[in-house]
Amino acid sequence: MAITTTMTEAATLARLMTWLSPAFPVGAFAYSHGLERAIHDGLIRDRQSLLAWLEPLLEHGSAWNDAVLLAEAWRRAGAGEDIAEVAELAEAMSGSRERHMETTLQGGAFVDAMAAWSGEPPASEEGPVAYPVAVGSAAARHGIALADALTAYLHAFASNLVQACVRLVPLGQRDGVATLAALESVILRTARRAAASTLDDLGSCTIRADILSMNHETQYSRVFRS
Repeated sequence: MAITTTMTEAATLARLMTWLSPAFPVGAFAYSHGLERAIHDGLIRDRQSLLAWLEPLLEHGSAWNDAVLLAEAWRRAGAGEDIAEVAELAEAMSGSRERHMETTLQGGAFVDAMAAWSGEPPASEEGPVAYPVAVGSAAARHGIALADALTAYLHAFASNLVQACVRLVPLGQRDGVATLAALESVILRTARRAAASTLDDLGSCTIRADILSMNHETQYSRVFRS
C-alpha cells in the first residue's frame, strides 16, 4: 500500500513538473512581465538589483495575486464548483494591456495543451482564462496538492524572469542560479501564505513594476511581448 501511494505521488509530481516546465507550450519564454522595460531604464543591472525586483513581486505583487487566484480556483474546482467568477476576477485584475495578454494567452495555451491528459475543449471555446486559474483548476482535478501547485507555479514564474535577465542584462548563468537559490525561501513562504488565503487577501503594492509594464507597451525596441 505504501508503495502504491508513493508511486501515485510520484506520478502527480511528474505531471506537475511537465505542466510548469519550460518545455510546456504556453509560450512563457516570450514574456518578461515588464522586466524588459526595467532593464532598459537601468533599474535592473545585476543579480542584486534583480533579486530586489523579484522579491516584492513574489511577496506582495502580481505573483502574490496569481497565487491567491490559483488557490481559489483549486478549491472551487476540487469541490466541483464553477470557476467562472474567479476567471473573470483574474482577468479584470490585469494591470495593463500586456499583463492581460500575458495571462490570458498563457492560460489559453495551457488549457489547449492539457487536452493531452484531459480531452478538454480548446480554450477558445471556453473564453479567456487567466494562467493561474487554469493551473489551479487543472491541479485540483488531477489530484495535485495545493501546496505543491503553488510552489511549482511561483518557482516557474521566478525562473522565467531570471532567464529573461540572463539574456537581457546580460546576467551570467551562475548569477541566475544564485538568484533562484536566494528566492527559494521567498517562494516557499509565499506558497504557504497563499495556501491559507482567500480572495479577501488579493491586493498588490508593486507600483513601479505596474507602471513599467505599461511603459513597455510603447517601447521602441523590444525582445519580449510583455
